[in-house]
Amino acid sequence: MLAPIHRWIWRDRERRVQKLLRFGETETDGGRDLLRAAEVTSDPLLRRLFLLHATDEQRHGAPDIGAERLAPAGHGLDDLRVEEESDDTMLAFLHLSEKSAASRFTVYRDALGADPDTQGVFTAILHDEMFHMNYTLTQLLRVAPKRHRSHLWRARLSRLWKAYLRLASAIAGVLGGLLLMIQYFVLLPAFAWIAKRAAAREPIGWSAVPPERNEASLRRQY
Repeated sequence: MLAPIHRWIWRDRERRVQKLLRFGETETDGGRDLLRAAEVTSDPLLRRLFLLHATDEQRHGAPDIGAERLAPAGHGLDDLRVEEESDDTMLAFLHLSEKSAASRFTVYRDALGADPDTQGVFTAILHDEMFHMNYTLTQLLRVAPKRHRSHLWRARLSRLWKAYLRLASAIAGVLGGLLLMIQYFVLLPAFAWIAKRAAAREPIGWSAVPPERNEASLRRQY
């Protein structure tokens, strides 16, 4: 259903480059988090896989073939605090992130039929994302064979909560801007009109002060 929208988004060359650059930054940031995950894990196999994964993310985010060929994934690690995650929770989070990214890559690849070069980049990176999705699930089954389902559900709920917070923040920003616009174009002109009417009723020039007020002012401070 959203395929026409994606084709419209990716059709414009300038918008396409900007989107790829943003995705590249996300991939690079995710690669740094994976390097940190490789440092803190005590599992030698996971350390090697995390390092390989981090290498892929860095390559996706900053290839040597130019800005227009930046390979997007659009997921990243959502400011994940790696030090606070165990191996199993980290694997569950990575698996869902890579699964979501692979789904989006498929849609984007199909939407770029008119740009075979960028479509080829998506196809190549989609292969990496599929590997990332498969290895994270395999390793999750290895390190937490009895609790892998609960970890996956917890990771899903965490992603939903973060998505809700992002949506709520965006809605709050729109509503805040709308309220400011209403105040500026509706309330402020009304107050200005009331002030002008009040000013029109004020007498012009100096107003005479009663003599008793002047005498009292000389005998006291206020």
